Amino acid sequence: MKLSLTLNGKATETDIAAGETLIGVLRRLHCYSVKRGCEDGNCGTCVVQVDGEAVNACLMMAAQAGGRSVLTCEGIGTPTNPHPIQSEYVHAAAVQCGFCTPGLIMSTHALLEQTPNPSDDEIKKALDNNLCRCTGYTKIMDAVRNAAKSMGGGA
Repeated sequence: MKLSLTLNGKATETDIAAGETLIGVLRRLHCYSVKRGCEDGNCGTCVVQVDGEAVNACLMMAAQAGGRSVLTCEGIGTPTNPHPIQSEYVHAAAVQCGFCTPGLIMSTHALLEQTPNPSDDEIKKALDNNLCRCTGYTKIMDAVRNAAKSMGGGA
């Protein structure tokens, strides 16, 4: 079956198998920031944005992405030109092993697009589905607050 979608701003068409999840398609299309973690929607390592909403790519069927816009970390910044969220995660030392980081960044991106100046409770709610074993979340919270400020939304 053919799947047509916009991936990181580019019209993309690929073949998919019946029952294939979005994470499999994205990794096949070289979006390696999208990690395979729990595969049941509990860890957040596979979070991407679909039409601006944070979703777990392991739970979404690839066919559901047809005609939609999918955004991954590869689509928001590069190593030489990082997005402010990516920069703030680094500056706040919120990145340790890095496995969970792309999902956290995409959850943060979705949050700050909808809520430019989030409260701590709003940040916690937005990141509630993202698990991190390394950082203890304090530095992640700092990174989100700092990203909001650097993007013009924070106080």
